Amino acid sequence: MTAREPRLEIEYCTQCRWLLRAGWTAQELLTTFTTELGEVALVPGTGGVFDVRLGGETLWSRKERGGFPDLAVLKQLVRDRIAPDRDLGHSDRHRKAQPE
Repeated sequence: MTAREPRLEIEYCTQCRWLLRAGWTAQELLTTFTTELGEVALVPGTGGVFDVRLGGETLWSRKERGGFPDLAVLKQLVRDRIAPDRDLGHSDRHRKAQPE
């Protein structure tokens, strides 16, 4: 069996018990990107990790950014790479309201 593309991975810390957060994040992304994502994988890790990768590119790292991603921001990061012309509705309002 081969992986479908694009593959999104959520690596979460098992020691911190972040499986539910990772699962909820995966559910939200799969609900938003029903046809654009080929696969979402939950990857167990340790040491406080919560990283989101798309096709090997790290979109979010809890250690680098100092916290968990806001879901609207994460959806924008994913969308910008797999469906740049897609409107995210209310998730885009925050970004569009900011002056450039």
